[in-house]
Order: sequence, then structure tokens, then C-alpha cells
Amino acid sequence: MRLIVNLNRCQGYAQCCFLAPDVFELHGEEALWFDPGPDEAQRERVLRAAASCPVQAIVVEWSGADDGGRGEGGPPPAGSS
Repeated sequence: MRLIVNLNRCQGYAQCCFLAPDVFELHGEEALWFDPGPDEAQRERVLRAAASCPVQAIVVEWSGADDGGRGEGGPPPAGSS
């Protein structure tokens, strides 16, 4: 899993920081720090954080290991391991 945050779009609402505090952190009023390659254990929190962003500034990309090597850039199909 890889995160991309459009920092030009981010408005500092910090919803991501509340939902995934180990991955996102707001410094000052506008500076967002984030882990671009969070641990797989953070998957659910990261997905919720991305979905909660009011300006949709967070994109979650899936690596070849996560998508079965398909490289499709989306979440793995349900039931796949």
C-alpha cells in the first residue's frame, strides 16, 4: 500500500489525523506529515481516513504484492489472499 496526498488540495481539516494517527500528523495549522508506505496493519484506518477527506486529497495505491501482481492500482478483490 502506498499513499499519495495532494498537499495543494489538502485544507488541513485533519480528519485523516483523527482516524489514522499513526500514519497522518498535522504540524502547525497546515503542514500535514504522513507515512507514504504505512504498515499493512493500518489498512482499514488508512482507507477510512482517505474516504473521510472532505477534499479527497488522499489516494491509496496498491503495490503488486497487494493486488496479486496485477498492478491494477485498486484494492485486492474480496476473498483474495
